[in-house]
Parts: sequence; C-alpha cells; structure tokens
Amino acid sequence: MKVLVACEFSGVVRDAFASKGHYAVSCDLLPCESDIKGHHYQGDVLDIINDGWDLMIAHPPCTHLAVSGARYFAEKIKDGRQQDALDFVRMLMDAPIEKICIENPVSVISTHIRKPDQIIQPWMFGHGETKATCLWLKNLPELLPTDIVNGREARVHKLPPGKDRWKKRSITYKGIAEAMASQWG
Repeated sequence: MKVLVACEFSGVVRDAFASKGHYAVSCDLLPCESDIKGHHYQGDVLDIINDGWDLMIAHPPCTHLAVSGARYFAEKIKDGRQQDALDFVRMLMDAPIEKICIENPVSVISTHIRKPDQIIQPWMFGHGETKATCLWLKNLPELLPTDIVNGREARVHKLPPGKDRWKKRSITYKGIAEAMASQWG
C-alpha cells in the first residue's frame, strides 16, 4: 500500500506503516526527526497529494483550531488564520485518496466542518496518558483499542512552557501509530 502521512515531522506513523512493509512517506515543512531513514518529503503536502496514494493520514496543524486555544479565537477569526486552517483541513478531506484519516485534538473542525467519527485516547493503546484525539475517517473503520491501561494522567497537558512544547505535544503516540498500521494497513 502507498501511504502518505501528511504534516508529520516525527516519522512515528510513517515508520509504523513502513515496518509492516508499506511504502510510506511522511511530509512536512520541517525535516524529519526520526532516527530511521524512511522516506520524507520536506515541503508542502499539496506538491505530492495527487501522486496516487492509497491512504493518507493527516495531522493538520491545530494552532488555530484546537479549543485549548479558544481564548485567542476572536483574533484568529478576525485576521483569517482560523479560516485558512479550516480551508486546509477541507482540502485534505477532499483529496483524491480512497482512504483518509484526519487527526486533530478537540477543535472547531467539529463545528465548522463535521463531527469526528471517533475520539481516541493514548490509554486505549498502551500509554498512561489522557489526550482526547479526534479522527475524521473516510473509508476506514474506527480504530479498535489494543492495550487499555490504568494510571491515566494528563502529562501532555502539563508539559512546562518552552520553545519545543508544541512539538512534543504534536507527536503521535507509538501505540496509536502501530494500531493504525496494523488495522488500516
């Protein structure tokens, strides 16, 4: 299967699919941070979105969408940043790819485009954290939990301020990536 992982600099989801034998490419404006030397396109996903992919898993930036930043919405609506972000999500959802998953935290996508098909948590896939993650699915089944754990904590939410906090918060948990590769690959 030919898999595009859009807006991913970590390589976590790409590597999970590649380990199952799929041709997987991550794409981001940033360079890939994975130690595994997988395929990564550094640039705009629009450059390669029409290249005949079977599956796309997209992680559009949530900076202007996530309800955790609702206190800034008035400014982002006024200057058009939120609308631009929503337009980008719509473009990803409408891509000419048979199977699509759009992943984002709880956000205005639910009110401006449509409700998610599924909301998952890291603790459903072997991690002790809580972090509600919405999935908008096209021609894909809901992800089934693989390893429900106790000891749930909002560690991601409690990360201290810092220049790389956004990066740490945006990386997909390995258990979720492996479930995607096993169940959708």
